[in-house]
Amino acid sequence: MILSGADIIVKTLIEQGCDVVFGYPGGQIINVYDSLYKYQDEITHILTAHEQGATHAADGYARTTGKPGVVISTSGPGATNLVTGIATAYLDSVPLVAICGNVPTTQIGTDSFQEIDITGITLPITKHNYFVGNVESLADTIREAFKLAVSGRPGPVLVDIPKDVQMAMCEYTQHNVAEPEEKKAAKDIRIQEAAECINASKRPYIYFGGGLITAEAQEEMLALADKIDAPIGCSLMGLSGIPTDTERFLGMQGMHGHYASSMAMHHADCIISLGVRFNDRVTGNREKFATTAKIVHIDVDGSELSKTVNSAHGLRGDVKLTLQKLLPLIKEDAKPMWQNEIKEFKTEEVKNSDTRDSLTPKNTIQTLNKFLGENTAVATDVGQHQMWAAQNLSFKKSRRFASSGGLGTMGFGMGAAIGAAFGTGERTVLVTGDGSFGMCLNELATAVTYNIPIVILLMNNGVLGMVRQWQTLFFDKHYSNTVLDRKTDFIKLAKAFGADGERADSVAELEKALENAFNCSGPYVIDCAVDKDEFVLPMLPPGGSMDDIIVKVGD
Repeated sequence: MILSGADIIVKTLIEQGCDVVFGYPGGQIINVYDSLYKYQDEITHILTAHEQGATHAADGYARTTGKPGVVISTSGPGATNLVTGIATAYLDSVPLVAICGNVPTTQIGTDSFQEIDITGITLPITKHNYFVGNVESLADTIREAFKLAVSGRPGPVLVDIPKDVQMAMCEYTQHNVAEPEEKKAAKDIRIQEAAECINASKRPYIYFGGGLITAEAQEEMLALADKIDAPIGCSLMGLSGIPTDTERFLGMQGMHGHYASSMAMHHADCIISLGVRFNDRVTGNREKFATTAKIVHIDVDGSELSKTVNSAHGLRGDVKLTLQKLLPLIKEDAKPMWQNEIKEFKTEEVKNSDTRDSLTPKNTIQTLNKFLGENTAVATDVGQHQMWAAQNLSFKKSRRFASSGGLGTMGFGMGAAIGAAFGTGERTVLVTGDGSFGMCLNELATAVTYNIPIVILLMNNGVLGMVRQWQTLFFDKHYSNTVLDRKTDFIKLAKAFGADGERADSVAELEKALENAFNCSGPYVIDCAVDKDEFVLPMLPPGGSMDDIIVKVGD
């Protein structure tokens, strides 16, 4: 059939299994929006308050489904407003397809109104991007973008489409959903060498990240842990990958990870790393990181192998397929002495845990846990609240935690929670702070307009808590520009947007507020009081190693 470029864009999105897109219209993408109107019975468009919020919503949708999230914007400022969201997805390996309008090809390079070289701007933060110069290549380019977004290590892909290409007419033939590139295991010789290393270890530790979730290799990882009697820890991106109450699971490790998990990694003689990076938040001082351990690193992206720390065995390949070939080579071996050490780490963690019964950050998140369903997704913003959530949330199902790990994007959470609600089809929770919420609270208008059920747990301490914590510990309490001293009444603000909400100053009030929130059909804001001097602990000091870990104030 002969269709316009705009119709081809929308038909190809539908063809590729896209049921919802997020975006904001403008002059250079108006033809696509006319097509979205024509095909509104086949694809839903969510109009956000800002293009950044739309990108984060597409990101949240992708994190909870594993499918590419799609965001649409016009040229110029519309396109540049996507940049933070695209970078967020890139650093967390989230599949995203961004479609931008641009000025007609005859005006490219003339500095015409709202013209911008968005492919040049986003080149460092996308897996690939495309400038579509003719309508004949349009459908195949979008198909290729979808394929590339989910192949290997997932990530964002941008497609820039001039207005005259959207208006041009061309033959369109429907295709099947583009299949990702074939998955392959690591080389047999590398798997054999890794097996010998693992079999020789006395203190193995399994460390996984978002790549394990992408590969759906949880079953194989748990089988490996049982065979070698190993504890399991994860990165921030690995949270919800396995149920929190899994017996061998010690929780997140790293700068603000669980003490037992971080200590187990620090004292291991073999670290088996599955789909995860070794960034600075994980290693601390790299020269002092895991000095007694040999690292076996399995990752689909070969560039991560020995990128920051040297791997004794780097295996490039799909995590699931590689583990399936590795498992028959692994000997079953109980390690009672190592398990005794793990118990000591757990005992020390409990000894240093916060046991207060007031409305502490720990009690706030644990109270929230009582209301979470098995399918409930939790999004966070970035800061102290993010780490308190990471330390204390309980999950039963994979892909139910959405948080900006690599870029650390304040303002990520509101859009991500909207996208996650569409991804799961259920109520979503946003854990945020007053600093982060202030960044993109305009998306509350989106949540209200579409009556999206989101529980917004706002941990309000009146300060930029994480930076203030550093100022307290390392900068002689020089609180430079971290005391917000704002007069914002968040409940009145929520009601002005058309949402509902209430304050909570005690555990009992929080329980009642959560009960009301989970019974509300739309967005509900809970302004939860947090003391400005609460710390996220444990904490690895900057430049320190696990020997320097701070577990209580005064260490």
